Amino acid sequence: MTALASVLGPLLMGTVFGFLLQRGKVTSCNVIENQFRLRDFTVLKVMGTAIVVGGVGVLLLVDTGNTKYYVKDANMLAVALGAALFGIGMVVYGYCPGTALGAIATGSVHAAVGALGMIAGAILYALSFDWLKAHILNVWALGKLRLPDLTGVPDAVWFAALAILAGAFFLWVESTEAKQRRN
Repeated sequence: MTALASVLGPLLMGTVFGFLLQRGKVTSCNVIENQFRLRDFTVLKVMGTAIVVGGVGVLLLVDTGNTKYYVKDANMLAVALGAALFGIGMVVYGYCPGTALGAIATGSVHAAVGALGMIAGAILYALSFDWLKAHILNVWALGKLRLPDLTGVPDAVWFAALAILAGAFFLWVESTEAKQRRN
């Protein structure tokens, strides 16, 4: 890969990702906040679709031998705490990191100010990593573990179940929203 391609490829993919976030209307803090108020399920539908499509893509890449899984340690306490902090931050800020960058690209000043907070948080995390490693990362640490390995159920079955559940949930959300619009 040439140096130019190694710069332009990710730049192009990031631009397309941001464009798709904007087209999916998830670069609006109102859409994200209304997701948490259970009034607008746009974020859930967009991210659910991305997870299913990305998951199937990864499965195909692994099955064709074009890549292999890189499994990180399952540090469950760290994941639970990180998820809680992420969720609180998303509700207060109105964006996740990806949608924030998309909103900044559209000219959102409050998204830009919040991004400074994300940078500060990343710096604090880096500065406290030794303490976190000693006191958080080793609690409830399950090692390099995947659900297919744990259950003996093949990857394809997990992805199929995920896709079916996502599809059923999307249909339920769409029918619920259609009923609300009629009333």
